[in-house]
Amino acid sequence: MQPATKKKVNPIKWLITYVRESKEEMKKVTWPSKKETVTYSVIVIILSIILAAFFGGLDWLLNIGLEQLIALTA
Repeated sequence: MQPATKKKVNPIKWLITYVRESKEEMKKVTWPSKKETVTYSVIVIILSIILAAFFGGLDWLLNIGLEQLIALTA
């Protein structure tokens, strides 16, 4: 049984083919409008702030609870 041989590809030719195929694929992409992009960005920012506040509050409450537990045992 003979080992599988890889066909050597010219790196320059490979790069040119890659760029050409990438450009063709980018033409097929449906890009969001400016309004959609702004809307989604605002949603992400608002949700990030809400989650940060939630986890910050949860951390604060758990910290207080742990301090109370330590004070009871000390």
